[in-house]
Amino acid sequence: MSLFGDGHDAAVRKSFTRPAPKSAPAQMRYLVRQLKGTKAVAQMLRISQRTVERYVKNQIKKPRPDLAARLEREVNKRWQPQIRARARRKAATTDGIVIDTRARLGYTAPIGSTDEDRLRHLAVALPPQYAARLFEAQQAGAGDQQLQQIAAEGLREVYFQDGGHRAGSLEEVRFTDIEHLEFDL
Repeated sequence: MSLFGDGHDAAVRKSFTRPAPKSAPAQMRYLVRQLKGTKAVAQMLRISQRTVERYVKNQIKKPRPDLAARLEREVNKRWQPQIRARARRKAATTDGIVIDTRARLGYTAPIGSTDEDRLRHLAVALPPQYAARLFEAQQAGAGDQQLQQIAAEGLREVYFQDGGHRAGSLEEVRFTDIEHLEFDL
């Protein structure tokens, strides 16, 4: 996954009403219920069907680190889909999304202005249309570069241009060297 994609998912997970299963056997039972069988879970996790059955029966409790990571990722992907959809819909229509980042930001502007990249720490509330664009692009399988471009456009409009009140001739914002990136709904 990507830095931006993981950030969106983390923001959506904050809206969950119940915690996802923590133990490997509980996670495995959840996936078996979701995928309606041990064979599908085994194929998805790239392990044997017998291993899945042993987790379900609590015969195995501690997976290898790589399997534990895959198991947690798959459970989190499927956990509370209706609440996940509601949080995304609310961010995309009314609330917007908050981006908290420490990154090198620069911009393209007419000659005579200072457009040097510099490290900035910003916490900016982007309007709902940018949240919608970010979620749509993520679901369409967009890469980090495309998501970064959408976020940069939002920062240009909200932070640099202050909704059209300043820096009207600003053409492009560059978003590079990301040290920290966090989203909140």
